[in-house]
Amino acid sequence: MSEMNKTPGIGGDHYVPMNERDGEQSVVYFTRDLSEKGLKKLYERVNENIGGKVAIKLHTGEKHGPNIIPHAWVENLVKQDLPDATIIETNTYYEGDRDTTEKHLETLKVNGWTFCPVDITDAEGTAMLPVKGGKWFTEMSVGKSMLNYDSLVVLTHFKGHTMGGFGGSNKNIGIGCADGKIGKAMIHTAKGSDDMWSIAEEELMERIAESTKATVDHFGEKITFVNVMRNMSVDCDCAGCLAEKVVTPNIGILASRDILALDQACIDLIWALSEEDGATLRERITSRHGLRQLSYMKELGMGNNRYTLIDTDHADAEIQPADAVQGVVPFVELPETALRRAQMLAAMEQGE
Repeated sequence: MSEMNKTPGIGGDHYVPMNERDGEQSVVYFTRDLSEKGLKKLYERVNENIGGKVAIKLHTGEKHGPNIIPHAWVENLVKQDLPDATIIETNTYYEGDRDTTEKHLETLKVNGWTFCPVDITDAEGTAMLPVKGGKWFTEMSVGKSMLNYDSLVVLTHFKGHTMGGFGGSNKNIGIGCADGKIGKAMIHTAKGSDDMWSIAEEELMERIAESTKATVDHFGEKITFVNVMRNMSVDCDCAGCLAEKVVTPNIGILASRDILALDQACIDLIWALSEEDGATLRERITSRHGLRQLSYMKELGMGNNRYTLIDTDHADAEIQPADAVQGVVPFVELPETALRRAQMLAAMEQGE
């Protein structure tokens, strides 16, 4: 079937509550402890199949990005649990400080990712991985050196996203493991279009999920997922200091060996927030039709959208999303972050 005859699904702007979902349940672990200790605790609940040569996929961010996972947290995790691991990234599709390997390596230094090896996996070429059961792709182009690793820890800063609505584990892999020039173009750009961002809404979500499936299938059982719900701007970490100001409260850290259950649980926590606390991020997600990421992952057989939420702060009690967000406090931006944002905006206005 030609690409032009394919039809995207629908419903990416509609939130489906738990009682309207069906199927099996997976386990998702939760802690309110947003610290290096909390990150270590959650990772250790889902790391049973991680071994051999380990890669950690995370978004290392644009220069001075204020919202990325603190590198000190990751450094502690690496030293304590993953001493031989390598952080993996790919170059960006857009022009900036990470679109070439040389610039990307410099940005990594600026942001403090110097405590373990970092592999820009498309620096020396690309490789094609099969997409089983895909609508848009039969294969996806990824960074070649990703295939050198035995297992993958997907460590994600959960937040909004300019085009995807939200960025969870699915976006971290689907966009972040696709190589900078071929794979990302396959996802974002319609063939023959002069607009590099010509694919959007449900079709974009489906393409991201198919790209993710290629990597998830490649690692099989040797993959696990952790989402950090902290500093959740409506914009991705690709925006760096220019990301929209954070207004959504910090929530906690979640982990699972089921990618769909994990991203779904994070969405459910956002929907469990009060109207005042959750409206901005919910609007970003639904206006971009981002919830199609979840329904399409289920259609592709990538996991379960029903789950048991385990509160690791309270003797592994089973809780509901509303329990997890009870007592969250308004987000307060650090003074140095506000100053850096103002300086960046001033520089843009002056054409620097």
